[in-house]
Amino acid sequence: MPGNSKECRVIPAYPSLQTQEFPLQPSVPSHSRTVLVTGATGYIGGRLVPRLLEAGHRVKVLVRSPQKIKDVPWHDQVEIVQDSLDDAAGVEEALAGVEVLYYLVHSMASGSGFEAKEEAMARLVAEAAKAAGVDRIVYLGGLHPDNELLSKHMRSREKVGRVFLESGVDSIVFQAGVVIGSGSASFEMIRHLADTLPVMPAPSWVTNRIEAIAVRDVLHYLVAAATLPDKLNRTFDIGSRDVLKYKDMMNEYALERGLPRRLVIALPVPAPKLAGLWVALVTPIPLSMSFPLVQSLQHDAVSREHDVDHYIPQPDGGLTPYRRAVALALGKERDGQVETTWANAGIDADPLPSDPDWAGYKVYLDERSFHSEAKPEHVWTIIEGIGGKNGWYSLPLAWRVRGWLDKLQGGAGLLRGRRHPKTLGSGEVVDWWRVEAIERGHLLRLRAEMRAPGRAWLELAVEPDGGGSLYKQRAIFFPRGLAGRLYWLGVYPFHGFIFPSMARNISAAAIALQEEEAVEPGSGVSTDTP
Repeated sequence: MPGNSKECRVIPAYPSLQTQEFPLQPSVPSHSRTVLVTGATGYIGGRLVPRLLEAGHRVKVLVRSPQKIKDVPWHDQVEIVQDSLDDAAGVEEALAGVEVLYYLVHSMASGSGFEAKEEAMARLVAEAAKAAGVDRIVYLGGLHPDNELLSKHMRSREKVGRVFLESGVDSIVFQAGVVIGSGSASFEMIRHLADTLPVMPAPSWVTNRIEAIAVRDVLHYLVAAATLPDKLNRTFDIGSRDVLKYKDMMNEYALERGLPRRLVIALPVPAPKLAGLWVALVTPIPLSMSFPLVQSLQHDAVSREHDVDHYIPQPDGGLTPYRRAVALALGKERDGQVETTWANAGIDADPLPSDPDWAGYKVYLDERSFHSEAKPEHVWTIIEGIGGKNGWYSLPLAWRVRGWLDKLQGGAGLLRGRRHPKTLGSGEVVDWWRVEAIERGHLLRLRAEMRAPGRAWLELAVEPDGGGSLYKQRAIFFPRGLAGRLYWLGVYPFHGFIFPSMARNISAAAIALQEEEAVEPGSGVSTDTP
């Protein structure tokens, strides 16, 4: 962890650039504030930043790894501070000149010290905000009942909110229930359960009353909080006002999706651990997240007051009903317009050492190359579109089996998919991989997030070769102890089938794409696996 002796690294903002997706206002409004967003690499934070810019605010973001946001459309419109929230000196420096702090950080970690760590980090940030003269802290917590024994994660979020309210800095704590939006963990859980299971024996909590909220409405409230009158220092419950039982939420999703109604049979037991395991197996959500998500559903999550209406007008057209939020999320996914996903938040990991640094390491390699008659740009289109619905171009059953084995061990599995079917950016998820490096048109390096006794990467590259191209493929594995060496020996025979066919099939798909474009130039490309 960074220590107090380390200076935080500030990456200056560039002049504002107009972007097609997030246009800035031509003039800065009189109520413009300087804001710092923590959690900008997360699901909510990554969507909030461009909307704050559009509202005319000056935005700073505090991130551990600037590499994870280098491909976002708003990268050159913000000031990036590289540091950690547990570094008091770094946080104080990041807060210099800041009027509003958005605290959008919540770990899905577990363990005996989890709650204490979350509280300690919130206290550090609150004290730094007070010392820096910050006008307001804005925090997004969770809807929860009073006088009930809350789950560990819900209890932690409630405690963090209380830390800010008692900090001496004016704070607004929004409390929201299930957030529905393209790429949200809650939406993915509902979607995969309803898509997969026409008949669903379920724990008793599926009859609990839930008030969901569309992500667009959450962002509406968060943006408005920057300019609310001073000294509110209170919580606000926010929601759609559309209260459903959880099983009805799955059925409403099914109807919007054009599926028959799902038969959800509520069993007279809560079974949070069993339910968490089941959710992890049939949805993209890993065990580390499925348990806290399921635990948060053990109680009703309904707004107890609507005081926010006296301070923040509802969005144009009113709040978004649940089924409309589902329709919007499905439309965004269908049209490839998903801004952020829960999976892309991820965790930081050590990057692959450069080849000269491998000396002294035990490294296993599987390297392949394949000459293709396809042009490099067509091979690259297939490379950048790999994974998700496009598949991995070799032995789909073998990939699925490995994905299920990973799920059973609490890993990511293959169900996370990808944010966009054709384009990738640094830090994005592709099934159980994460994009560690991308040199568009040339190289894609994926870092494995599956459970394995070691660290693994997959590199896919292309370069010109005569009238065609040379496709290069490299699997890299740094084993951890004897278990890692035995693991590599166990999977190596399968590599003899998977990786050669992968190289051939990617080349074949690129040739088919090239021929398709030759027949219909400018008609667009498809990277579906043949």
